[in-house]
Amino acid sequence: MIKIVLLRHGESVWNRKNLFTGWTDVDLTQRGVLEAKDAGKKLLQAGFNFDIAYASYLKRAKRTMRLALREINQKNLVKLFDWRLNERHYGDLQGLNKSEMAEKFGEKQVHIWRRSYGVRPPEISKKNKYNQANDKMYAQIPVPSSESLKDVVIRVKNFWQEKIVPQLKENKKILIVASGNSLRALIKYLDGVSAQEITKLNIPTGVPLIYELDNDLKPRRHYYLASRKELKERVERNKIKITNNKKQD
Repeated sequence: MIKIVLLRHGESVWNRKNLFTGWTDVDLTQRGVLEAKDAGKKLLQAGFNFDIAYASYLKRAKRTMRLALREINQKNLVKLFDWRLNERHYGDLQGLNKSEMAEKFGEKQVHIWRRSYGVRPPEISKKNKYNQANDKMYAQIPVPSSESLKDVVIRVKNFWQEKIVPQLKENKKILIVASGNSLRALIKYLDGVSAQEITKLNIPTGVPLIYELDNDLKPRRHYYLASRKELKERVERNKIKITNNKKQD
């Protein structure tokens, strides 16, 4: 039985503020820190240990990874970082409030930008202070100006085939810490989820998701390390508010 663990980072500062985050490098909230530690405790209790841990370039994923590994006494584990695990790039929406954008452009349009499979948000302008095109962290990396979920699937699929498959074939035990949309993209690829259905999938912050694979690295089943009640509460907490009257999508 081959297992791999996927983990969405803990709640970020901009999750809490209801802002489009994308590639903007924001940190965890205190709740996010506790979620990351709790993820590590769950992994420890379930008997998990790892050979390699991957995270995106974003500090919210890196910090979640480090906090979780500390809880299972693996803080010195080999840690690798790959930009292809970054959150979906939200273009010129990065840094903007979802509720305010819904008032300006309508809930339907904001929902299309957020949850459609092939539609990209408006491209980020060169003057936008949240444009990562000149960020030294991404030197030699093709920083997008905007991405659809379809775009993210392509880069995450390449990451999986290039980095993960060879390691799994060597029986390496792997943890992947990333963001909501990059994990959603990976799940679409692994499970062959339709473009329509994948947009409905909500991945809770800070809850380990275990995939069991066969010898051909095809998924047999997956499950969260959380009770149904806890999982439901976490998903509800993570739902995005796109109106000022607190209505949730």
